[in-house]
Amino acid sequence: MSAAYNDEQEDWVTVCLKYLLFVFNFLFWVGGMAVLGVGVWTLVEKSDYLSLLASSTFAVSAYILILAGSLVVVTGFLGCCAVIREQRSCLSTYFSCLLLIFLIELVAGVLAYVYYQRLSEELKQHLNQTMSENYAQPGKEAITLAVDRLQQDFKCCGSNNSQDWMQSVYISLKQQAEHRVVPDSCCKTITPHCGRRDHPSNIYQVEGGCITKLEQFLTDHLLVIGAVGIGVACLQICGMALTCCLYRRIKMDPY
Repeated sequence: MSAAYNDEQEDWVTVCLKYLLFVFNFLFWVGGMAVLGVGVWTLVEKSDYLSLLASSTFAVSAYILILAGSLVVVTGFLGCCAVIREQRSCLSTYFSCLLLIFLIELVAGVLAYVYYQRLSEELKQHLNQTMSENYAQPGKEAITLAVDRLQQDFKCCGSNNSQDWMQSVYISLKQQAEHRVVPDSCCKTITPHCGRRDHPSNIYQVEGGCITKLEQFLTDHLLVIGAVGIGVACLQICGMALTCCLYRRIKMDPY
């Protein structure tokens, strides 16, 4: 009687663990889609700005998130199969996948944190040089488009202020600039040669310039990356704990 009761109790606990793992896999799959979405959004939505950054750390973090998100989606289905089959070997593989994804997200988190710490200094040192030396120069079309989009999207002009353009290669070449004092993308309403007037009524005048705007944009992206990564990592810890419990409850695989 006691043995039968214990078996029944063990079966009940096993069933509960299986259902909990099913719920976890659903949440894990949703979290994976979120991670994948954030990675793709980071690269696609504002990909032009990546050419203005001195290092590729920001892009690498996004690529790692895409990799982790893709693995999460696949692992979610693997987890469901492992629970249904109730085999230790499947659960072991599932646990290993969770651990691998956790480590990948940990690397992405560390990269994002390191980049967050040096972001402001990097932009101050690099953005002004990039804009002043490369704008509208041969072979630098990608940077030119990125700067134009940056100034229009964030309604700013120059790395620190509009006067920065006076030291640029583009403006110093009067024939190329056609007597402009700022690029046309600085204008509130873009018309041909509107950059010849730098009056505040004509161009954007933002305190801190484009550096401040781009820094805020990247910081917000890094916070989103960190928040999503932490949320999914917490889910993974719960999933690994549930997997270990179910692994101990299931008998050895028959040979």
